[in-house]
Amino acid sequence: MLLQLENLPAQGSEYDVVVIGAGGAGLAAALFAGLAGQKVLLVEHSEYVGGTTALSGGTTWIPGTLHSTRVNPQDTLAEAARYLDKAIGERADPALRQAFLQAGPAVVAALEAATEVKFRPYPKHPDYISDLPGSTLNGRALEPLPFDGRLLGELFAVLRPPIPEFTVLGGMMVDRTDINHLLQLKHSLPSFRHSLKLLLRHASDRLSYPRGTRLVMGNALVGRLLYSLSKLGNVQLALRCQASDIQHDEGGVHGLTLRQGKTSRSIKVNQGVILASGGFNRDPEQRARLLPGIEMDWCPGAPGHTGQAQQLARGLGAKLAEGSLSPAFWAPVSLRRRADGSQAVFPHFMLDRAKPGMITVNARGARFVNESTSYHLFGLAMQEAHRSTPSIPAFLICDAAALRQYGIGMVRPGGKNLEPFLADGYLTAGNTLAELAGKLGMDASTLEDSVARNNRYAASGVDSDFHRGETAYQQNMGDPSRGQPNPNIGPLAEAPYYAVRLYPGDIGAATGLQTDTQARVLGRDGQPIAGLYAVGNDMHSIMGGVYTAPGITIGPALVFASIAATHASQRHTRALTRDTVTQ
Repeated sequence: MLLQLENLPAQGSEYDVVVIGAGGAGLAAALFAGLAGQKVLLVEHSEYVGGTTALSGGTTWIPGTLHSTRVNPQDTLAEAARYLDKAIGERADPALRQAFLQAGPAVVAALEAATEVKFRPYPKHPDYISDLPGSTLNGRALEPLPFDGRLLGELFAVLRPPIPEFTVLGGMMVDRTDINHLLQLKHSLPSFRHSLKLLLRHASDRLSYPRGTRLVMGNALVGRLLYSLSKLGNVQLALRCQASDIQHDEGGVHGLTLRQGKTSRSIKVNQGVILASGGFNRDPEQRARLLPGIEMDWCPGAPGHTGQAQQLARGLGAKLAEGSLSPAFWAPVSLRRRADGSQAVFPHFMLDRAKPGMITVNARGARFVNESTSYHLFGLAMQEAHRSTPSIPAFLICDAAALRQYGIGMVRPGGKNLEPFLADGYLTAGNTLAELAGKLGMDASTLEDSVARNNRYAASGVDSDFHRGETAYQQNMGDPSRGQPNPNIGPLAEAPYYAVRLYPGDIGAATGLQTDTQARVLGRDGQPIAGLYAVGNDMHSIMGGVYTAPGITIGPALVFASIAATHASQRHTRALTRDTVTQ
Protein backbone atom coordinates (compact mmCIF):
# COMPACT_ATOMS: atom_id res chain seq x y z
CA MET A 1 0.00 0.00 0.00
CA LEU A 2 2.83 2.43 0.85
CA LEU A 3 4.36 4.05 -2.21
CA GLN A 4 7.74 5.62 -2.87
CA LEU A 5 7.64 8.01 -5.83
CA GLU A 6 11.08 6.85 -6.92
CA ASN A 7 9.50 3.49 -7.75
CA LEU A 8 7.19 5.10 -10.30
CA PRO A 9 8.41 5.50 -13.89
CA ALA A 10 9.55 8.99 -14.82
CA GLN A 11 6.63 9.24 -17.26
CA GLY A 12 3.40 7.43 -17.89
CA SER A 13 2.01 6.88 -14.40
CA GLU A 14 -1.70 7.51 -14.10
CA TYR A 15 -4.42 7.23 -11.49
CA ASP A 16 -8.15 7.64 -11.66
CA VAL A 17 -8.51 9.61 -8.44
CA VAL A 18 -5.83 11.37 -6.40
CA VAL A 19 -6.64 12.55 -2.88
CA ILE A 20 -4.45 15.25 -1.31
CA GLY A 21 -4.38 14.82 2.46
CA ALA A 22 -4.81 11.70 4.59
CA GLY A 23 -6.82 13.00 7.52
CA GLY A 24 -10.29 11.68 8.22
CA ALA A 25 -11.78 13.31 5.11
CA GLY A 26 -8.98 12.20 2.80
CA LEU A 27 -8.95 8.63 4.08
CA ALA A 28 -12.71 8.46 3.58
CA ALA A 29 -12.51 9.92 0.07
CA ALA A 30 -9.82 7.42 -0.92
CA LEU A 31 -11.86 4.61 0.62
CA PHE A 32 -15.04 5.50 -1.26
CA ALA A 33 -13.16 5.94 -4.54
CA GLY A 34 -11.40 2.63 -3.98
CA LEU A 35 -14.69 0.86 -3.27
CA ALA A 36 -15.97 2.28 -6.57
CA GLY A 37 -13.19 0.42 -8.37
CA GLN A 38 -10.97 3.42 -9.11
CA LYS A 39 -7.18 3.34 -9.06
CA VAL A 40 -6.45 5.72 -6.18
CA LEU A 41 -3.39 7.54 -4.89
CA LEU A 42 -3.60 9.09 -1.42
CA VAL A 43 -0.97 11.77 -0.87
CA GLU A 44 0.00 12.92 2.64
CA HIS A 45 2.39 15.78 3.42
CA SER A 46 3.45 14.48 6.87
CA GLU A 47 4.81 11.15 8.09
CA TYR A 48 1.46 10.17 9.62
CA VAL A 49 -2.08 9.60 8.47
CA GLY A 50 -5.06 10.85 10.43
CA GLY A 51 -4.63 14.62 10.58
CA THR A 52 -6.55 16.39 13.32
CA THR A 53 -9.20 13.65 13.22
CA ALA A 54 -6.68 11.32 14.88
CA LEU A 55 -6.23 13.84 17.71
CA SER A 56 -9.94 14.46 18.18
CA GLY A 57 -12.75 12.82 20.07
CA GLY A 58 -13.87 11.26 16.80
CA THR A 59 -17.50 12.24 17.32
CA THR A 60 -19.38 12.19 14.03
CA TRP A 61 -22.59 14.24 13.67
CA ILE A 62 -24.86 12.72 11.02
CA PRO A 63 -28.62 12.81 11.67
CA GLY A 64 -31.06 10.15 10.54
CA THR A 65 -28.73 7.15 10.55
CA LEU A 66 -29.62 3.59 11.38
CA HIS A 67 -28.24 4.25 14.87
CA SER A 68 -30.39 7.24 15.74
CA THR A 69 -33.57 5.19 16.07
CA ARG A 70 -31.96 3.22 18.88
CA VAL A 71 -31.83 6.23 21.18
CA ASN A 72 -34.15 8.79 19.58
CA PRO A 73 -36.75 7.22 17.29
CA GLN A 74 -38.77 10.47 17.17
CA ASP A 75 -36.02 12.45 15.45
CA THR A 76 -36.34 13.24 11.73
CA LEU A 77 -34.24 14.84 9.03
CA ALA A 78 -36.83 17.61 8.84
CA GLU A 79 -36.18 18.44 12.50
CA ALA A 80 -32.42 18.41 11.91
CA ALA A 81 -32.92 20.77 8.96
CA ARG A 82 -35.07 23.06 11.09
CA TYR A 83 -32.37 23.19 13.75
CA LEU A 84 -29.60 23.97 11.25
CA ASP A 85 -31.70 26.61 9.53
CA LYS A 86 -32.31 28.35 12.86
CA ALA A 87 -28.68 28.09 13.98
CA ILE A 88 -26.93 28.94 10.69
CA GLY A 89 -29.35 30.97 8.65
CA GLU A 90 -27.68 32.49 5.59
CA ARG A 91 -24.11 32.12 6.87
CA ALA A 92 -23.74 29.12 4.54
CA ASP A 93 -25.54 27.81 1.47
CA PRO A 94 -28.68 25.94 2.62
CA ALA A 95 -28.40 23.63 -0.40
CA LEU A 96 -25.13 22.24 0.96
CA ARG A 97 -26.54 21.31 4.34
CA GLN A 98 -29.59 19.79 2.63
CA ALA A 99 -27.27 17.67 0.50
CA PHE A 100 -25.46 16.61 3.67
CA LEU A 101 -28.66 15.64 5.46
CA GLN A 102 -30.02 13.69 2.51
CA ALA A 103 -26.82 11.74 1.85
CA GLY A 104 -25.70 11.19 5.45
CA PRO A 105 -27.72 8.10 6.43
CA ALA A 106 -26.74 6.21 3.28
CA VAL A 107 -23.07 7.08 3.78
CA VAL A 108 -23.04 5.63 7.30
CA ALA A 109 -24.92 2.55 6.10
CA ALA A 110 -22.43 2.05 3.25
CA LEU A 111 -19.42 2.39 5.56
CA GLU A 112 -20.81 -0.11 8.03
CA ALA A 113 -21.80 -2.59 5.32
CA ALA A 114 -18.64 -2.51 3.20
CA THR A 115 -15.81 -1.47 5.55
CA GLU A 116 -14.50 -1.83 9.09
CA VAL A 117 -15.80 1.61 10.05
CA LYS A 118 -18.39 1.05 12.78
CA PHE A 119 -20.28 3.52 14.96
CA ARG A 120 -22.53 3.58 17.98
CA PRO A 121 -24.80 6.37 19.20
CA TYR A 122 -24.10 8.34 22.33
CA PRO A 123 -26.84 7.69 24.90
CA LYS A 124 -26.91 11.43 25.57
CA HIS A 125 -25.00 14.03 23.60
CA PRO A 126 -27.07 17.18 23.03
CA ASP A 127 -26.80 19.56 20.13
CA TYR A 128 -24.79 22.55 21.32
CA ILE A 129 -27.49 25.21 20.89
CA SER A 130 -30.01 23.02 22.64
CA ASP A 131 -32.55 25.78 23.26
CA LEU A 132 -33.24 26.18 19.52
CA PRO A 133 -36.20 24.49 17.83
CA GLY A 134 -35.27 21.22 16.17
CA SER A 135 -32.37 20.44 18.51
CA THR A 136 -32.08 17.03 20.14
CA LEU A 137 -30.48 15.52 23.21
CA ASN A 138 -29.22 12.40 21.45
CA GLY A 139 -29.20 10.29 18.32
CA ARG A 140 -27.30 12.52 15.91
CA ALA A 141 -23.84 12.24 17.46
CA LEU A 142 -22.07 8.95 16.76
CA GLU A 143 -18.79 7.65 18.12
CA PRO A 144 -16.49 5.11 16.45
CA LEU A 145 -16.26 1.74 18.13
CA PRO A 146 -12.90 1.04 19.78
CA PHE A 147 -10.43 -0.60 17.41
CA ASP A 148 -7.58 -3.04 17.87
CA GLY A 149 -4.58 -1.26 16.38
CA ARG A 150 -2.66 -4.53 16.21
CA LEU A 151 -4.72 -5.42 13.14
CA LEU A 152 -2.91 -2.68 11.22
CA GLY A 153 0.41 -4.50 11.39
CA GLU A 154 3.19 -2.29 10.05
CA LEU A 155 0.68 0.47 9.27
CA PHE A 156 0.17 1.07 13.00
CA ALA A 157 3.44 3.01 12.91
CA VAL A 158 2.04 5.55 10.42
CA LEU A 159 -1.15 6.25 12.42
CA ARG A 160 -0.84 9.67 14.06
CA PRO A 161 -0.57 9.19 17.84
CA PRO A 162 -3.07 10.98 20.08
CA ILE A 163 -2.20 14.08 22.07
CA PRO A 164 0.01 12.63 24.86
CA GLU A 165 -1.83 14.59 27.52
CA PHE A 166 -5.05 12.80 26.52
CA THR A 167 -3.50 9.43 27.38
CA VAL A 168 -2.49 7.84 30.68
CA LEU A 169 0.29 5.51 31.80
CA GLY A 170 2.54 6.25 28.87
CA GLY A 171 0.19 5.99 25.92
CA MET A 172 -3.00 4.25 27.05
CA MET A 173 -5.97 5.82 25.29
CA VAL A 174 -9.13 6.32 27.32
CA ASP A 175 -12.54 7.66 26.35
CA ARG A 176 -15.22 9.23 28.51
CA THR A 177 -16.55 5.83 29.64
CA ASP A 178 -13.06 4.64 30.59
CA ILE A 179 -12.34 7.80 32.56
CA ASN A 180 -15.49 7.38 34.63
CA HIS A 181 -14.57 3.77 35.41
CA LEU A 182 -10.99 4.66 36.31
CA LEU A 183 -12.18 7.36 38.71
CA GLN A 184 -14.52 4.87 40.37
CA LEU A 185 -12.32 1.78 40.37
CA LYS A 186 -11.95 1.82 44.19
CA HIS A 187 -15.66 2.30 44.75
CA SER A 188 -17.39 0.06 42.19
CA LEU A 189 -16.85 -3.58 41.30
CA PRO A 190 -17.89 -3.12 37.64
CA SER A 191 -15.52 -0.14 37.39
CA PHE A 192 -12.73 -2.17 38.99
CA ARG A 193 -13.23 -4.95 36.44
CA HIS A 194 -13.36 -2.53 33.51
CA SER A 195 -10.23 -0.72 34.71
CA LEU A 196 -8.32 -3.94 35.38
CA LYS A 197 -9.04 -5.13 31.86
CA LEU A 198 -7.73 -1.85 30.43
CA LEU A 199 -4.59 -1.95 32.54
CA LEU A 200 -3.75 -5.56 31.73
CA ARG A 201 -4.23 -4.91 28.01
CA HIS A 202 -1.99 -1.86 28.16
CA ALA A 203 0.72 -3.71 30.08
CA SER A 204 0.71 -6.38 27.40
CA ASP A 205 0.85 -3.77 24.64
CA ARG A 206 3.89 -2.06 26.08
CA LEU A 207 5.91 -5.25 25.75
CA SER A 208 5.75 -4.90 21.95
CA TYR A 209 4.51 -1.41 21.07
CA PRO A 210 5.55 2.17 21.89
CA ARG A 211 1.99 2.96 22.99
CA GLY A 212 -1.33 1.28 23.63
CA THR A 213 -3.00 -0.46 20.70
CA ARG A 214 -6.55 -0.23 22.03
CA LEU A 215 -7.70 2.74 19.99
CA VAL A 216 -10.66 4.93 20.91
CA MET A 217 -12.16 8.23 19.73
CA GLY A 218 -10.52 9.81 16.68
CA ASN A 219 -7.67 7.32 16.65
CA ALA A 220 -10.20 4.50 16.39
CA LEU A 221 -11.98 6.16 13.47
CA VAL A 222 -8.71 6.73 11.61
CA GLY A 223 -7.52 3.22 12.43
CA ARG A 224 -10.72 1.76 11.03
CA LEU A 225 -10.49 3.86 7.86
CA LEU A 226 -6.85 2.93 7.34
CA TYR A 227 -7.47 -0.76 7.97
CA SER A 228 -10.33 -0.72 5.47
CA LEU A 229 -8.11 0.96 2.87
CA SER A 230 -5.35 -1.59 3.44
CA LYS A 231 -7.75 -4.33 2.30
CA LEU A 232 -8.13 -2.73 -1.14
CA GLY A 233 -5.56 -3.57 -3.77
CA ASN A 234 -6.30 -0.50 -5.88
CA VAL A 235 -5.24 2.20 -3.36
CA GLN A 236 -1.70 3.44 -2.70
CA LEU A 237 -0.48 5.81 0.00
CA ALA A 238 2.47 8.18 -0.39
CA LEU A 239 3.73 9.76 2.85
CA ARG A 240 6.01 12.80 3.15
CA CYS A 241 4.71 13.70 -0.28
CA GLN A 242 3.06 16.87 -1.57
CA ALA A 243 1.57 18.26 -4.75
CA SER A 244 3.55 21.14 -6.20
CA ASP A 245 1.38 21.73 -9.27
CA ILE A 246 -2.04 20.88 -10.66
CA GLN A 247 -2.30 20.54 -14.46
CA HIS A 248 -5.52 21.94 -15.87
CA ASP A 249 -6.91 22.87 -19.27
CA GLU A 250 -10.30 23.58 -20.84
CA GLY A 251 -11.32 19.99 -20.11
CA GLY A 252 -10.54 20.29 -16.42
CA VAL A 253 -7.89 18.90 -14.08
CA HIS A 254 -5.86 16.18 -15.76
CA GLY A 255 -2.56 15.85 -13.89
CA LEU A 256 -0.39 16.55 -10.85
CA THR A 257 3.25 17.10 -10.08
CA LEU A 258 4.25 15.39 -6.84
CA ARG A 259 7.39 15.74 -4.75
CA GLN A 260 8.68 13.29 -2.15
CA GLY A 261 12.09 14.15 -0.78
CA LYS A 262 14.33 14.73 -3.78
CA THR A 263 12.06 12.81 -6.16
CA SER A 264 9.55 14.52 -8.43
CA ARG A 265 6.98 12.81 -10.65
CA SER A 266 4.24 14.09 -12.93
CA ILE A 267 1.22 11.81 -13.07
CA LYS A 268 -1.91 11.73 -15.17
CA VAL A 269 -5.27 11.97 -13.39
CA ASN A 270 -8.22 10.51 -15.26
CA GLN A 271 -11.19 11.31 -13.02
CA GLY A 272 -10.44 13.90 -10.39
CA VAL A 273 -8.33 15.41 -7.65
CA ILE A 274 -9.92 15.64 -4.20
CA LEU A 275 -8.42 18.22 -1.84
CA ALA A 276 -8.57 17.13 1.80
CA SER A 277 -5.47 18.74 3.28
CA GLY A 278 -7.09 20.14 6.42
CA GLY A 279 -7.50 23.83 5.66
CA PHE A 280 -5.53 27.02 6.22
CA ASN A 281 -4.71 26.87 9.93
CA ARG A 282 -0.94 26.60 9.52
CA ASP A 283 -0.67 28.89 6.51
CA PRO A 284 1.02 32.05 7.91
CA GLU A 285 -0.40 34.29 5.18
CA GLN A 286 -3.99 33.18 5.63
CA ARG A 287 -3.70 33.21 9.44
CA ALA A 288 -2.55 36.81 9.34
CA ARG A 289 -5.53 37.71 7.18
CA LEU A 290 -8.24 35.59 8.80
CA LEU A 291 -7.03 35.14 12.40
CA PRO A 292 -5.14 38.33 13.31
CA GLY A 293 -3.63 38.26 16.79
CA ILE A 294 -4.07 34.50 17.24
CA GLU A 295 -0.74 32.75 17.63
CA MET A 296 -0.15 29.60 15.58
CA ASP A 297 1.30 28.01 18.74
CA TRP A 298 -2.21 28.07 20.23
CA CYS A 299 -3.56 25.76 17.51
CA PRO A 300 -3.95 22.14 18.71
CA GLY A 301 -4.53 20.83 15.17
CA ALA A 302 -2.22 18.55 13.23
CA PRO A 303 0.87 20.11 11.64
CA GLY A 304 0.01 19.30 8.03
CA HIS A 305 -2.66 21.98 7.56
CA THR A 306 -0.35 24.30 5.64
CA GLY A 307 -2.92 25.53 3.14
CA GLN A 308 -0.68 24.57 0.22
CA ALA A 309 -3.41 22.59 -1.53
CA GLN A 310 -5.75 25.55 -1.27
CA GLN A 311 -3.05 27.77 -2.77
CA LEU A 312 -2.85 25.45 -5.80
CA ALA A 313 -6.62 25.59 -6.17
CA ARG A 314 -6.65 29.37 -6.00
CA GLY A 315 -4.10 29.34 -8.79
CA LEU A 316 -6.77 27.68 -10.94
CA GLY A 317 -9.32 30.35 -10.11
CA ALA A 318 -10.83 28.92 -6.93
CA LYS A 319 -11.73 31.22 -4.08
CA LEU A 320 -12.33 31.08 -0.36
CA ALA A 321 -15.97 31.54 0.59
CA GLU A 322 -17.18 34.38 2.81
CA GLY A 323 -19.97 35.14 5.24
CA SER A 324 -19.24 32.81 8.16
CA LEU A 325 -19.81 33.67 11.80
CA SER A 326 -16.11 32.93 12.25
CA PRO A 327 -13.34 31.77 9.89
CA ALA A 328 -12.34 29.07 12.39
CA PHE A 329 -13.75 26.85 15.08
CA TRP A 330 -12.46 27.47 18.60
CA ALA A 331 -11.70 25.97 21.97
CA PRO A 332 -9.95 27.39 25.02
CA VAL A 333 -6.51 25.78 25.32
CA SER A 334 -3.74 25.75 27.89
CA LEU A 335 -0.04 25.51 27.04
CA ARG A 336 2.86 23.67 28.62
CA ARG A 337 6.39 22.87 27.51
CA ARG A 338 7.07 19.14 27.45
CA ALA A 339 10.28 17.49 28.63
CA ASP A 340 11.40 16.99 25.01
CA GLY A 341 11.02 20.72 24.30
CA SER A 342 7.81 20.46 22.28
CA GLN A 343 4.75 22.43 23.33
CA ALA A 344 1.62 20.72 24.56
CA VAL A 345 -1.62 22.44 23.53
CA PHE A 346 -4.46 21.08 25.64
CA PRO A 347 -8.06 21.79 24.53
CA HIS A 348 -10.48 22.33 27.41
CA PHE A 349 -13.50 20.66 25.85
CA MET A 350 -15.53 19.18 28.71
CA LEU A 351 -13.51 17.78 31.61
CA ASP A 352 -13.09 20.88 33.75
CA ARG A 353 -14.32 24.38 32.88
CA ALA A 354 -18.05 23.53 32.85
CA LYS A 355 -17.94 21.70 36.17
CA PRO A 356 -19.03 23.07 39.56
CA GLY A 357 -16.24 24.71 41.52
CA MET A 358 -14.73 26.28 38.38
CA ILE A 359 -14.96 29.84 37.10
CA THR A 360 -13.15 31.77 34.38
CA VAL A 361 -12.00 35.36 34.83
CA ASN A 362 -10.17 38.01 32.84
CA ALA A 363 -6.95 39.80 33.75
CA ARG A 364 -8.85 41.97 36.26
CA GLY A 365 -10.30 38.93 38.03
CA ALA A 366 -13.86 39.41 36.73
CA ARG A 367 -16.00 36.75 35.09
CA PHE A 368 -16.83 37.51 31.47
CA VAL A 369 -18.23 34.27 30.02
CA ASN A 370 -20.63 31.44 30.65
CA GLU A 371 -18.11 28.73 31.53
CA SER A 372 -20.49 25.96 30.45
CA THR A 373 -21.16 27.19 26.94
CA SER A 374 -19.73 25.29 23.98
CA TYR A 375 -15.97 25.45 23.52
CA HIS A 376 -16.50 27.32 20.23
CA LEU A 377 -18.59 30.08 21.82
CA PHE A 378 -16.16 30.17 24.73
CA GLY A 379 -13.26 30.86 22.35
CA LEU A 380 -15.24 33.56 20.55
CA ALA A 381 -16.21 35.14 23.88
CA MET A 382 -12.56 35.37 24.90
CA GLN A 383 -11.73 37.28 21.74
CA GLU A 384 -14.74 39.57 22.02
CA ALA A 385 -14.04 40.36 25.68
CA HIS A 386 -10.38 41.03 24.93
CA ARG A 387 -11.35 43.98 22.77
CA SER A 388 -12.31 45.95 25.88
CA THR A 389 -10.56 44.22 28.79
CA PRO A 390 -7.46 41.98 28.64
CA SER A 391 -8.91 38.47 28.50
CA ILE A 392 -6.18 36.62 26.60
CA PRO A 393 -4.97 34.81 28.52
CA ALA A 394 -8.01 34.22 30.66
CA PHE A 395 -7.72 32.30 33.91
CA LEU A 396 -9.58 29.13 34.82
CA ILE A 397 -9.92 29.18 38.61
CA CYS A 398 -10.88 26.32 40.92
CA ASP A 399 -10.63 25.34 44.55
CA ALA A 400 -8.93 22.27 46.02
CA ALA A 401 -12.14 20.22 46.05
CA ALA A 402 -12.80 20.78 42.35
CA LEU A 403 -9.21 20.01 41.43
CA ARG A 404 -9.37 16.70 43.30
CA GLN A 405 -12.66 15.80 41.65
CA TYR A 406 -12.06 16.87 38.05
CA GLY A 407 -8.44 17.90 37.63
CA ILE A 408 -7.72 21.08 35.71
CA GLY A 409 -6.30 21.01 32.21
CA MET A 410 -3.25 18.73 32.11
CA VAL A 411 -3.43 18.19 35.88
CA ARG A 412 -5.14 14.88 36.56
CA PRO A 413 -7.95 14.44 39.09
CA GLY A 414 -6.87 13.47 42.58
CA GLY A 415 -4.89 16.54 43.54
CA LYS A 416 -1.53 14.75 43.69
CA ASN A 417 1.84 15.31 41.97
CA LEU A 418 1.24 19.03 41.52
CA GLU A 419 4.86 20.08 42.03
CA PRO A 420 6.01 19.87 38.36
CA PHE A 421 3.01 21.90 37.20
CA LEU A 422 3.61 24.53 39.87
CA ALA A 423 7.34 24.62 39.19
CA ASP A 424 7.04 25.40 35.48
CA GLY A 425 4.19 27.88 35.93
CA TYR A 426 1.47 25.88 34.19
CA LEU A 427 -0.45 25.82 37.48
CA THR A 428 -0.59 28.73 39.93
CA ALA A 429 -1.69 28.24 43.53
CA GLY A 430 -2.62 30.50 46.42
CA ASN A 431 -3.61 29.71 49.98
CA THR A 432 -6.11 32.54 49.70
CA LEU A 433 -7.85 34.17 46.78
CA ALA A 434 -5.90 37.33 47.50
CA GLU A 435 -2.61 35.45 47.31
CA LEU A 436 -3.65 33.79 44.03
CA ALA A 437 -4.71 37.17 42.61
CA GLY A 438 -1.35 38.67 43.55
CA LYS A 439 0.54 35.93 41.75
CA LEU A 440 -1.62 36.41 38.66
CA GLY A 441 -1.28 40.19 38.67
CA MET A 442 -4.99 40.87 39.12
CA ASP A 443 -7.00 42.90 41.63
CA ALA A 444 -7.65 40.79 44.73
CA SER A 445 -10.98 42.41 45.59
CA THR A 446 -12.30 41.82 42.05
CA LEU A 447 -11.42 38.12 42.15
CA GLU A 448 -12.86 37.77 45.64
CA ASP A 449 -16.08 39.42 44.49
CA SER A 450 -16.28 37.11 41.45
CA VAL A 451 -15.95 34.07 43.69
CA ALA A 452 -18.45 35.42 46.21
CA ARG A 453 -21.03 36.01 43.47
CA ASN A 454 -20.43 32.50 42.09
CA ASN A 455 -20.90 31.01 45.55
CA ARG A 456 -24.24 32.78 45.91
CA TYR A 457 -25.28 31.44 42.51
CA ALA A 458 -24.23 27.95 43.63
CA ALA A 459 -26.66 28.23 46.55
CA SER A 460 -29.53 29.57 44.45
CA GLY A 461 -28.81 27.63 41.26
CA VAL A 462 -29.29 30.79 39.17
CA ASP A 463 -26.44 32.66 37.47
CA SER A 464 -27.95 36.09 36.88
CA ASP A 465 -24.75 37.33 35.23
CA PHE A 466 -24.15 34.77 32.46
CA HIS A 467 -27.03 32.25 32.77
CA ARG A 468 -24.76 29.31 33.32
CA GLY A 469 -26.37 25.90 33.34
CA GLU A 470 -29.70 26.94 31.85
CA THR A 471 -29.72 24.70 28.76
CA ALA A 472 -29.75 20.93 28.37
CA TYR A 473 -26.37 21.02 26.67
CA GLN A 474 -24.78 22.95 29.51
CA GLN A 475 -26.35 20.77 32.18
CA ASN A 476 -25.00 17.69 30.42
CA MET A 477 -21.51 19.15 30.84
CA GLY A 478 -21.98 19.60 34.59
CA ASP A 479 -21.98 17.18 37.49
CA PRO A 480 -25.35 16.49 39.12
CA SER A 481 -23.72 14.16 41.64
CA ARG A 482 -22.46 17.18 43.58
CA GLY A 483 -26.02 17.79 44.76
CA GLN A 484 -26.05 21.48 43.86
CA PRO A 485 -29.23 23.18 42.62
CA ASN A 486 -27.42 23.79 39.32
CA PRO A 487 -25.11 20.97 38.09
CA ASN A 488 -22.73 23.51 36.56
CA ILE A 489 -22.27 25.81 39.55
CA GLY A 490 -20.54 24.94 42.80
CA PRO A 491 -18.85 27.01 45.48
CA LEU A 492 -15.15 27.72 45.53
CA ALA A 493 -14.57 27.36 49.24
CA GLU A 494 -11.68 25.01 49.99
CA ALA A 495 -8.13 26.37 49.95
CA PRO A 496 -5.75 26.31 48.25
CA TYR A 497 -7.04 27.87 45.07
CA TYR A 498 -5.60 27.16 41.63
CA ALA A 499 -5.44 28.79 38.20
CA VAL A 500 -4.49 27.79 34.66
CA ARG A 501 -4.08 30.25 31.79
CA LEU A 502 -6.40 29.84 28.79
CA TYR A 503 -5.92 30.99 25.20
CA PRO A 504 -8.28 30.87 22.22
CA GLY A 505 -7.08 27.97 20.09
CA ASP A 506 -8.31 27.43 16.55
CA ILE A 507 -9.23 23.74 16.35
CA GLY A 508 -10.18 23.73 12.67
CA ALA A 509 -10.92 25.90 9.68
CA ALA A 510 -14.48 27.01 8.98
CA THR A 511 -13.54 29.14 5.98
CA GLY A 512 -12.58 27.05 2.97
CA LEU A 513 -12.89 26.71 -0.77
CA GLN A 514 -16.33 27.43 -2.16
CA THR A 515 -17.98 24.28 -3.54
CA ASP A 516 -21.29 23.09 -4.92
CA THR A 517 -23.43 20.24 -3.60
CA GLN A 518 -21.21 17.70 -5.39
CA ALA A 519 -18.14 19.05 -3.53
CA ARG A 520 -16.81 20.47 -6.82
CA VAL A 521 -14.59 23.51 -6.29
CA LEU A 522 -16.10 26.64 -7.84
CA GLY A 523 -14.13 29.22 -9.79
CA ARG A 524 -14.46 32.97 -9.57
CA ASP A 525 -17.24 32.79 -12.15
CA GLY A 526 -19.24 30.51 -9.87
CA GLN A 527 -18.83 27.53 -12.20
CA PRO A 528 -17.24 24.20 -11.18
CA ILE A 529 -13.59 23.61 -11.99
CA ALA A 530 -13.97 20.25 -13.69
CA GLY A 531 -12.21 17.42 -11.90
CA LEU A 532 -11.37 19.40 -8.75
CA TYR A 533 -13.09 18.69 -5.45
CA ALA A 534 -12.66 19.84 -1.84
CA VAL A 535 -13.79 18.06 1.33
CA GLY A 536 -13.11 18.29 5.04
CA ASN A 537 -11.68 21.60 6.15
CA ASP A 538 -10.47 22.43 2.63
CA MET A 539 -14.18 22.80 1.83
CA HIS A 540 -16.03 25.79 3.24
CA SER A 541 -17.96 24.61 6.27
CA ILE A 542 -21.62 23.89 5.64
CA MET A 543 -22.17 25.19 9.19
CA GLY A 544 -21.06 28.71 8.31
CA GLY A 545 -18.70 29.00 11.26
CA VAL A 546 -21.45 28.04 13.74
CA TYR A 547 -20.60 25.07 15.98
CA THR A 548 -24.03 23.50 16.05
CA ALA A 549 -23.26 20.11 17.58
CA PRO A 550 -20.50 17.65 18.48
CA GLY A 551 -18.80 16.22 15.41
CA ILE A 552 -19.92 18.83 12.86
CA THR A 553 -16.54 18.78 11.15
CA ILE A 554 -16.09 14.99 10.90
CA GLY A 555 -19.70 14.23 9.94
CA PRO A 556 -19.80 16.49 6.86
CA ALA A 557 -16.22 15.46 6.04
CA LEU A 558 -17.23 11.81 5.69
CA VAL A 559 -20.43 12.58 3.81
CA PHE A 560 -18.89 14.94 1.25
CA ALA A 561 -15.91 12.60 0.89
CA SER A 562 -18.42 10.03 -0.35
CA ILE A 563 -20.18 12.57 -2.58
CA ALA A 564 -16.90 13.78 -4.12
CA ALA A 565 -15.50 10.30 -4.65
CA THR A 566 -18.73 9.10 -6.26
CA HIS A 567 -18.95 12.10 -8.58
CA ALA A 568 -15.27 11.85 -9.55
CA SER A 569 -15.58 8.11 -10.18
CA GLN A 570 -18.41 8.73 -12.61
CA ARG A 571 -16.87 11.75 -14.35
CA HIS A 572 -15.26 9.86 -17.23
CA THR A 573 -18.44 7.86 -17.79
CA ARG A 574 -20.47 11.06 -18.03
CA ALA A 575 -17.96 12.53 -20.48
CA LEU A 576 -18.12 9.43 -22.70
CA THR A 577 -21.90 9.56 -22.59
CA ARG A 578 -21.92 13.22 -23.68
CA ASP A 579 -19.47 12.47 -26.50
CA THR A 580 -21.62 9.57 -27.71
CA VAL A 581 -24.76 11.70 -27.68
CA THR A 582 -22.94 14.50 -29.54
CA GLN A 583 -21.72 12.10 -32.21
